[in-house]
Amino acid sequence: MALLDNFEIRDVTGLTDQEKKSILYFLQGAIYCWCKNRKGEWFSLRDLMGGENFIWQETPLEILYKKHEDKESALKDTAREMGWLLKKTVHLDKRTFETKKEEFTRKYRWVGNEQ
Repeated sequence: MALLDNFEIRDVTGLTDQEKKSILYFLQGAIYCWCKNRKGEWFSLRDLMGGENFIWQETPLEILYKKHEDKESALKDTAREMGWLLKKTVHLDKRTFETKKEEFTRKYRWVGNEQ
């Protein structure tokens, strides 16, 4: 169990299973890096994939953006689905995380109580 509370895990459509897996693995790497370097700090999708990490070309996230790029709401739709995939990644992780919603943003923090 990765999340301390039960939450709805949504699926993303329009991607192959392999594309989804690649995105989940990519996000898991970002989560592991965050937890190693910022232990005990809350993180959100924006922390992991925004700011300096906004350039998604040649990463698994690029396919998700390309799925929406013809729409006016491309960034918003991509971010929403990426948030769903982040929640799924955290849920599938063998470690335990707590979560909260703060100002419309879902945040996570590694509990760190694994043995």
